[in-house]
Amino acid sequence: MTDPDRGLRPSSEGASAESRSGEATLRRGKARTNAPKVSGAAVVAGEGQAATSAPAGRSATNEAHEPVRKRKRRRRGHSGQAQTVDLPRAAHADRAGAPSAEAEHSHPGKSGKKRRRNRNRRSLQGRPLASGKPAVAQVASPAAAAAPAKVPPAARPQQQPAAERPRPPAAVSQWSNELYAALDLGTNNCRLLVAQPTRPGQFRVVDAFSRIVRLGEGLAASGRLSAEAMDRAVEALRVCAAKLAGRQIRRMRLIATEACRAAENGEEFLRRVTVETGLELEIINRETEARLAVSGCSSLVGREARSVVLFDIGGGSSEIAVIRIGENRSSRLANHITHWTSLPVGVVTLSERHGGRDVTPEVFEAMTAEVGEMLARFDCPPLDGAADGAVPQDFHLIGTSGTVTTLAGVHLDLPRYDRRRVDGLWLSDAEVSAMQAKLLSWDYKGRAANPCIGPDRADLVLAGCAILEAIRRRWPSPRMRVADRGLREGLLTDMMADDGVWRRARSRRLFRDRGR
Repeated sequence: MTDPDRGLRPSSEGASAESRSGEATLRRGKARTNAPKVSGAAVVAGEGQAATSAPAGRSATNEAHEPVRKRKRRRRGHSGQAQTVDLPRAAHADRAGAPSAEAEHSHPGKSGKKRRRNRNRRSLQGRPLASGKPAVAQVASPAAAAAPAKVPPAARPQQQPAAERPRPPAAVSQWSNELYAALDLGTNNCRLLVAQPTRPGQFRVVDAFSRIVRLGEGLAASGRLSAEAMDRAVEALRVCAAKLAGRQIRRMRLIATEACRAAENGEEFLRRVTVETGLELEIINRETEARLAVSGCSSLVGREARSVVLFDIGGGSSEIAVIRIGENRSSRLANHITHWTSLPVGVVTLSERHGGRDVTPEVFEAMTAEVGEMLARFDCPPLDGAADGAVPQDFHLIGTSGTVTTLAGVHLDLPRYDRRRVDGLWLSDAEVSAMQAKLLSWDYKGRAANPCIGPDRADLVLAGCAILEAIRRRWPSPRMRVADRGLREGLLTDMMADDGVWRRARSRRLFRDRGR
């Protein structure tokens, strides 16, 4: 028989004491269970290591009789030094899959295999179980250190389900390469828009350009375009040509309005534009200009409106269209135009005749009266429900020009002009009157200092207000809607509608819905 206390004495045999017969192991377990409680901590030999001798004054038997809950076990870490592990923590490792004491006693021959199998397992707290072999430090080569570590398949992120993936923005459509361009060379401005159709009746602006060129400067006095004005316009058109050359445009339309229409050398100027820029512009008539202005603002006319007067105050002319909408509303608002006119007066021509820098109330009234006389010759019947001076409830004005957008910016007291806040803004009749009086009270420097006016429009804005005042007197309305859009938007809308891009989108969407 083997002495039961022999396995607890210091010995050089080390791990051979644990591999003895099952009978000796059972007797050691009984001795520990029946031993009285003794304070202090005992140190037991770890796996594959020699046991450490007990402190002086204590016998090996007393060390063996210590309760299990206060005992500590020593394990060797990666550094080769012994590490103290509390037995309660080791109990968690047993629940995580480490071999328990009962398993060792019942199968003493298999305990070593289970320990080796569970060396790389983790406990419930996520701590790695101690390894029986010390880690061997390996020095990696610089190339291996720079190479990315291989991620096991289990640790790789799973692909997101198709239903949860973010969808592309609604503005991206199946016509991503089908761009449309519209250019408007007016008396005062040169404007370009490049857009892509999106939802029915709408489009997304891809590129834009606008520059004040004052092509009609001096036109009222001489009847010809000046050399300086043509040079400014050609320089702006070169920028537009470069923008168009860098994109694949499906269809474009480039127009010129009143300045080229009224000038003696208008056709000659357009031939020069073609030679120097490669752009071929067409001069449109006044009726087409009025219809394009209506098409560009069609989305701002609500379903409740039954009659609208839309006006576009330009640099050399002002277009006015009377719209009456019945029960059957057409998809093109221009089809509801009943009367239209084009006044041969704009902000440039009117300010040159009366002076735009120093405008007194008397000068302002004279400009308003001149435009009023032109409107008096416009043969247009009164609006429905406007008998006895009453204003119909379903009637309002729509203004699309730099004059009305400037008034809106001053009304909002914007630190800088913001189209998103101006386009579609409603102004009451009292607010429009207050803004006109405010601008009239400022001198030229005060108007030029305003961020929504600037020095380029400081001498033109009051002439535009005089044209607006004449229109308001002819068609009184309790409110007016501001539109920061015009001929370019009308050109884009008409081209896209003619090509049927929105009709194709609607048919494809219906086909897709039916397929589902």
